[in-house]
Amino acid sequence: MIRFEHVSKRYRGTSKPALSDVDFEIQRGEFVFLVGASGSGKSSCLRMILREDTASEGRVVVLGRDLRGLSTRKVPYFRRHIGSVFQDFRLLPNKTVFQNVAFTLQVIGSSRAFISQAVPEALALVGLAGKEKRFPHELSGGEQQRVAIARAIVNRPQVLLADEPTGNLDPATSVDIMQLLARINANGTTVVMATHEAGFVDQMQRRVIELSGGVMVRDEVGGGYGDTSALPSLAPEPARGAAAVAALTAVLELQREIAETPPTAHVPAEPQPESQPAPAASTETRGIPIVAPPVDLADLGLPDVASRLGLDEREGGDEVGPTS
Repeated sequence: MIRFEHVSKRYRGTSKPALSDVDFEIQRGEFVFLVGASGSGKSSCLRMILREDTASEGRVVVLGRDLRGLSTRKVPYFRRHIGSVFQDFRLLPNKTVFQNVAFTLQVIGSSRAFISQAVPEALALVGLAGKEKRFPHELSGGEQQRVAIARAIVNRPQVLLADEPTGNLDPATSVDIMQLLARINANGTTVVMATHEAGFVDQMQRRVIELSGGVMVRDEVGGGYGDTSALPSLAPEPARGAAAVAALTAVLELQREIAETPPTAHVPAEPQPESQPAPAASTETRGIPIVAPPVDLADLGLPDVASRLGLDEREGGDEVGPTS
């Protein structure tokens, strides 16, 4: 069905090849995930299958045809057997849902009778029956992607290529799209999907081809997405100096509590009679008041310190104000 034979691809102006000695074969009816980081070569593989790019080295064979020798004039006829779904939908905004799906058949010259039969069948398959007269702006993102899928399968292609079809959708809608692609594959269509959605790959357990820097590093049947340690984490980074700020805040709070605690005189505990047992020690933690004894500055030999500091008594009992 699809075969890459030691394929390498180099683009002008780049020193590193987009693909390097990639070799794999996809059988009819398979569901294959192409996984890898951005720039690993997934989209390049899809463009070569669709004959948008040609290999610099090696050979790409699709549906029994060597695409290296396929003339430009025959490319449109070859693409009739391949459906493609993209992340950005690529719908015609001035055409209805029915007209968007029918446009593919009109381009290849299908009859009106076939169009009137095939379009409703495709829309019913993707769950859009009854919405034929709506325009793209009247649909949700998930519905627009369903229109794009209906347009891709309306000609009943043998191969369906999907390049990040759930990239612009919310999680619930993405699950619906993946279930739809699984149903299309169950009907016999070969599906090749490039994705970063590790959760879907792990759950579906289909064949996984992993690319890294243009090199194929894994080809596993029934595999998962693989190592996700390189994916960025959303965990917040600790703020610099957070521990120091917390410690300073605790110290200031303790000083405030001490300053607000009124001083109390020390009262000696009454002696307990010998006949009475000593009371049980309380486990409650109490603050210990600190009472500073009065200090006579004259006794220290500093009689004029109070007047210099503005601490001498004032008439009327005024509070001590700022000193010069």
